[in-house]
Amino acid sequence: MTNVPAALRASLAERVPFSTLTVVDQAVSRDGTVKTLFHTHDGRPVEAVLMRYRDGRRSICVSSQSGCPLTCTFCATGRMRFGRNLTASEILDQVLHFRRIEPVDHLVFMGMGEPLLNVDHVLAAARRLPDVGITHRRTTVSTVGWLPGIERITDCGMPLRLAFSLHAPDDALRSEIMPVNERYPLRDVIAACRRHHAATNRSVFIEYVMLAGVNDRYEQALALAELLGAGYTFKVNLIPYNPTDSVYEGSGREAIAAFKAVLEEHGVPATVRLTRGRDIAAACGQLAAERAAA
Repeated sequence: MTNVPAALRASLAERVPFSTLTVVDQAVSRDGTVKTLFHTHDGRPVEAVLMRYRDGRRSICVSSQSGCPLTCTFCATGRMRFGRNLTASEILDQVLHFRRIEPVDHLVFMGMGEPLLNVDHVLAAARRLPDVGITHRRTTVSTVGWLPGIERITDCGMPLRLAFSLHAPDDALRSEIMPVNERYPLRDVIAACRRHHAATNRSVFIEYVMLAGVNDRYEQALALAELLGAGYTFKVNLIPYNPTDSVYEGSGREAIAAFKAVLEEHGVPATVRLTRGRDIAAACGQLAAERAAA
């Protein structure tokens, strides 16, 4: 604002910054996906991703924490040091960064961190999303199964979509790859998801990352179908694994297709997620981890 005195401009920049986040790095994939690494005012890394689809959708994946206190073994963020919860403003500034590039219409809280460990700020940010063109019905909150937070989402008064990152059809395997299961076992979380469906009449997404030789066998597909039951309470989203430096490898296309066929044969709706941004380290925490290691 050149018509404002320089001293006032300097004061405004210090006290009312344009954004709470500073862009540190940004990468653009061949498929149009854009991943941005930010730093907060105190130097904490934060990642967000813009995904462009051929049907015109523009979806943003945002972070709710810097790092993550949970230690899911297949997740790059889970191997990072936990920094802190993000404020509602820091969450919204991820959205605004991409909104300045082009209109956006879908959002998922599925970046760095567990959103329901920061549920107050996540809900505060979600309430403001319609102002930037993202309705509550096009907003998804993903969780590893943090039970008190699921109840808050169910009772928040907004028709938000719930996604449960399940990744294993039984407690033994799930506890091995996702230690949070020791605190909130599958039976309890699935029951909470059913209550969410009953209260909102919206299917709950089941996120299931496909790990070769770990959770992709025929009998595991049967167990998952039995756990969820037929009908539209749940919709399974099978996720091809975006390799990190972990010990896991992603399941092949044939294994994923066979797993999907078993679910559908037992009346469980299932889709395979379209892989986005694999060439730019677009999985949660990858860009931050690569920059920290450089």
